[in-house]
Amino acid sequence: MASTNDLKNGLVLNLDGDLWTVVEFQHVKPGKGGAFVRTTLKNVLSGKVVDRTFNAGTKVETATVDKRTMQYLYADGEDFVFMDLDTYDQITVPGGVVGEASKFLLPEAEVIVATHEEAPLYVELPTSVILEITYTEPGLQGDRSTGGTKPATVETGATVNVPLFISTGEKIKVDTRDSRYLGRA
Repeated sequence: MASTNDLKNGLVLNLDGDLWTVVEFQHVKPGKGGAFVRTTLKNVLSGKVVDRTFNAGTKVETATVDKRTMQYLYADGEDFVFMDLDTYDQITVPGGVVGEASKFLLPEAEVIVATHEEAPLYVELPTSVILEITYTEPGLQGDRSTGGTKPATVETGATVNVPLFISTGEKIKVDTRDSRYLGRA
């Protein structure tokens, strides 16, 4: 248990049986009435964002979320297997928990796996990864580097929009948050 006065960004709260991360908080002391804390909370599992207000000094239940650096080993059907780099223990994470991160997972990639009471919550990728293009249409004569984009398939099977001058076999840097092309690697 913690007081609302102890809130800070990144703290995970257990409210109404769900886990919520504090995205933003603000202590407010109006001229009349008691002080309160205005917060923006993000649901750890669904990603839903809500605003919630607490009276100052109210007790809230905190949750312990264990974040560990793990190495991605392989896909097992719909699930993904990761290995703890410290203990070499392997855990299986359901495909639904990995979600969109699976588009950029390469074997032996290091990621952060967050767990709560041994249950995996989410997988956090590095902000950018380097991937090789396995297929893209060839650029046409007269295409400019500042012109448009074309779809390219990378080695993980994901599709990324790249500039017209990029060709098959090149390595590119991709932003894992929004599948955006960042440049050649």
